[in-house]
Amino acid sequence: MNFKFCPLCGNLINTQIASLSKNQYCKICRKTFYKNPAPGVAVILIEYKKILLVRRTGTYSGRWCIPCGYLEYNEDVRCAAVREIKEETGLDIEITGIFDVLSNFHDLKNQTVGIWFLGKRIGGNLLAGSDADRAVFFPLDKLPDNMAFPSDLKVCKALKTKYLVPEQKP
Repeated sequence: MNFKFCPLCGNLINTQIASLSKNQYCKICRKTFYKNPAPGVAVILIEYKKILLVRRTGTYSGRWCIPCGYLEYNEDVRCAAVREIKEETGLDIEITGIFDVLSNFHDLKNQTVGIWFLGKRIGGNLLAGSDADRAVFFPLDKLPDNMAFPSDLKVCKALKTKYLVPEQKP
């Protein structure tokens, strides 16, 4: 959020350039207002060399992505990942590791930092919910054309290398 006036004293805000970023600064309060990326989580669920994707509703409607969402205040990142996949797919999972952490620059006004967790299904029934209208397993080498996020494409490319490597003959 960019302020025109200081939310503390009402004085006109200045933009100061410190290091490589532009931050807003109030000369009266001597307060810097930082614009930091929001943390997000995604869960990679691979079964039979297929990855679970959801089709978004609302923002990015009709586009596919790895089930994901934002952390809530005072929420642990792993708990957020378990919650998000339950909300979007109906599945209960356990986190088995971290696959990648990336900065997302596809929306320059709302930048995020994403953590892609690896997950394993432990229960639930596959049913789209929350901000998704479909939840489908896709072969890693046949993803839908209309993916929502460039960072998911980067993650899927790395997953293809890991899961679709041809077996070596002795």
